[in-house]
Amino acid sequence: MRAINILHVLRSPVGGLFRHVVDLARGQIARGHRVGIIADSRTGGERADEMLAGLAPQLALGLSRVRMPRQAGFGDIFAIRHTAQRIAETAANVIHGHGAKGGAYARLAARPSGVVRAYTPHGGSLHFGSDTLLGRFYLTLERFLMPRGELFLFESAYSAEVFRSKIGSPAGIVRMVHNGVGKAEFEPVTVAGDATDIVFMGELRELKGIDVLIEAIGLLHRDGRAVTATLVGDGPLAAALREQVARLGIFNAVRFRQAMPARMAFGLGRIMVVPSRAESLPYVVLEAAAAGRPLIATRVGGIAEIYGPLSDALVPAASPQALAQAIARALGDPTAADEAAQKLRARVAEAFSLDAMVEGVLSAYQRALALAPKT
Repeated sequence: MRAINILHVLRSPVGGLFRHVVDLARGQIARGHRVGIIADSRTGGERADEMLAGLAPQLALGLSRVRMPRQAGFGDIFAIRHTAQRIAETAANVIHGHGAKGGAYARLAARPSGVVRAYTPHGGSLHFGSDTLLGRFYLTLERFLMPRGELFLFESAYSAEVFRSKIGSPAGIVRMVHNGVGKAEFEPVTVAGDATDIVFMGELRELKGIDVLIEAIGLLHRDGRAVTATLVGDGPLAAALREQVARLGIFNAVRFRQAMPARMAFGLGRIMVVPSRAESLPYVVLEAAAAGRPLIATRVGGIAEIYGPLSDALVPAASPQALAQAIARALGDPTAADEAAQKLRARVAEAFSLDAMVEGVLSAYQRALALAPKT
C-alpha cells in the first residue's frame, strides 16, 4: 500500500478507545504512513499527557489538542473548524473519527473530494437507547451523520449489529476488525506481595458495573468470606463508590488506587474482575487474558467474541449474586482458575493480534480510497 496521510480524531484520551488509537497510530507509522492526532485538551490527565508526548515526535502530521465539550452544543463549532483546517494543512487522505464525538467531527468537517471519512463508534452512541430523550437525540444525530461516512469500522460483530439495529445499515464500506494485543503483553505479570483477592481496573462510571462488584463483595462478607479487593481508576462515580463501600462496612477490605498502566494494575490482585453492564470489545479483557491472569467477566457486548468456545464461563451482568458465586468459585479452586486463564490466553494469542488489527484497518482504508472519487 502506498504511504498515505491519516488523521485520527478522538475526544477523551482515556480507556480502550485511546489505547486503540495509540496502537493503531504506531502500527501505521511503522508501516510507513504519515499520521496525526486531534484530541481534547482538557481530559486524559497526566497519563494521557505522557503517552501523547512520547508519541508526538513520531507524528508526521502533528498532534493538536483543542477543546471538545462532552455534550453537543455550540462549543463543537470550533473543534469542527479546527478539524477541517488540519485536514487541509496535512493533505489528509483519511480522516478517522473514534467514538461519537470524534466520529461527528470527522464527518462534519469540510474536506476535499476524495478524502475518506472513517468512523469507529467504540460503543459511544451505541450505549444509548431510544427510551430516553438524550438517547433519541444521539441516535437521530447518528442517522443524520451516517450518509457522510465512506468507511465504518467495528471492533466487534456485536457493535456492528447494534449499529444496524439502532441506527441503520450504512451505504459505505463496513468492516469488522477486532482489537488486538502485541507480543509484549503475553509476558507474565508479577503479583505484588500485598495483592488483594481481586482487582478491577477501569473508569469509575455506571457502565463498568463497579457498584455491582462492591455489592458482590458485601454479599461474600455477609457469608463469612472476607474477600479483599483493589479498585484501580477514577471517574464520575468515585465518591459514590467510596460511600457504598463504607455503607456496606467493607472499607477495610476494599482499597482504591488511581489509574495506572494495565500490567501494573493486574499485579495488585490475584483475580481480575470485569463486572461491566455494557462493553464493545474491551481491551482490559484482552490484556488480562494475554497476561494469563485468572479472569471473571460478564456476558455483555463483544466479550463473548473474545471468549469464543470458552464463553460458558461468563457471568450475567448486573447480578451481584452471580458475580459473588463466580468469585467464590475462583478463589476456592485457584488451580482451575489458572487453567481457564491459560486456555483463554491461547485463544487471544491466536485470534486477537495487534498486527492483524493494524493490517485490517489499513486494508479497509485502501478499499475505501480505491472507491473514492478522484480529484
